[in-house]
Amino acid sequence: MAPATIEKVDRINGPRVDKFAERRAELAQAALQTLSELGYAKTSLREIAQNSIFSHGVLHYYFKDKVDLMMCCVRHYKAVCVTRYDEVVAGAATYDELLEGFLAALSETVRNDAQMHRLWYDLRSQSLFEEEFRADVLEIDKSLEAMIWRIMSRFAELTGEPQQMTPAVLYAVFDGLFQQCLLKHLAGDADAIAQMQADVRAVLARFAKKPATPVKAVKAGAKAKAVAARSKTPASRRATAGSRARA
Repeated sequence: MAPATIEKVDRINGPRVDKFAERRAELAQAALQTLSELGYAKTSLREIAQNSIFSHGVLHYYFKDKVDLMMCCVRHYKAVCVTRYDEVVAGAATYDELLEGFLAALSETVRNDAQMHRLWYDLRSQSLFEEEFRADVLEIDKSLEAMIWRIMSRFAELTGEPQQMTPAVLYAVFDGLFQQCLLKHLAGDADAIAQMQADVRAVLARFAKKPATPVKAVKAGAKAKAVAARSKTPASRRATAGSRARA
């Protein structure tokens, strides 16, 4: 196929693919409430269609089965969650701002989106038994782990101390606290969120303790230059020194 023909095909197929993906996202968003209320075991594409404005045929056209639909729903929602926490990180200039923003985001999502998170934990549990879930669940889990690592990395910048724990360990700790809180909250425990906040503060006091003297955050440009300087090899430093001497 000639290059010009390939370019023409790409222009035609590109928008169609994008519209198909956009339509899938719209349908997934519409089905999310029903899925979060009923859970994995009690739903089918037909039941989801009966509880939405879309026909069974439309859902079946865009999703091969309910697993495909559910994973699309969870991916969409978790992507939104990650964005919220990234906004907290981006907007925090001090340790206290980051801490309070982190606690507020955790608390708000338990209060407002408990059913959505329940669906996620339902699917993650199902992946222990059903192989078709595992790749997607592991990918979503990895994105959440990376989110927690960005938060803890920002804490490290604001404390002036490097983070000693691995991303996997930190994610396991915070995810465990969140899941415990979610279960208690769904069971009607009025103190669940406050207890989670206290537990998160305790974890941070151990892994990212607030410094006695505030640490001035390093600007992104200065930090990049510092990293680049540290990454230079001895040979490159000698070459740089030699060039300066010759000059």
